[in-house]
Amino acid sequence: MLGYNELQEGVIAGDEDKVKEIVSHLLGKGNSPTDIISEGLVPGMAVVGQRFKACEMFIPEVLASARAMGRGMELVKPLIVGTKLAGVNTGKIVMGTVHGDFHNIGKNLVSMMLESAGFTVIDIGIDVPTDKFVEAVKQEQPDILGISALLTTTMPRMKDIVEALKSSNLKDKVRVLVGGAPVTQNFADSIGADGYAPNAVAAVDKVKELLR
Repeated sequence: MLGYNELQEGVIAGDEDKVKEIVSHLLGKGNSPTDIISEGLVPGMAVVGQRFKACEMFIPEVLASARAMGRGMELVKPLIVGTKLAGVNTGKIVMGTVHGDFHNIGKNLVSMMLESAGFTVIDIGIDVPTDKFVEAVKQEQPDILGISALLTTTMPRMKDIVEALKSSNLKDKVRVLVGGAPVTQNFADSIGADGYAPNAVAAVDKVKELLR
């Protein structure tokens, strides 16, 4: 039987064909695209992250897993974005990965989940300088600024962005949400962020909470 456990195993193994086959099967059986993400693709990648931290997996294997997850996301993304109900959530979110950091899988997943929940998402990309974050807040006037960092060496950029927003008199006009593998709630609190989310599903819940 092809189910969520097998999908997780496919992601962990970095088997793109297997992931594509299982996602297609689950969709054909009527499984929810969001469940396929939250019960299969995301938990599989979470295991990969844990094993990488424990030195049980290495960068080439992690990249293979990321590609496999991406193959599954290609199938579900059009269905997810297409199912959003206009007007259910009217908030606007600017998303970006900090300067010096070129990771985008987590950011892209969060963006897609937010779009599926009805939010407007402006993705300003990866390796984004602090002043570009500030400029995006000025131009887009979002409700939420989502900042991602996947490296401990780039995490301090998040504090730089919060401080730049303060000095530009913009901090009280936008809520700052941070996330990424090395980021914690304590770190978010220490830099003056308004929220922290450990994963894409939690990010959607946190955005809704911040906008209430």
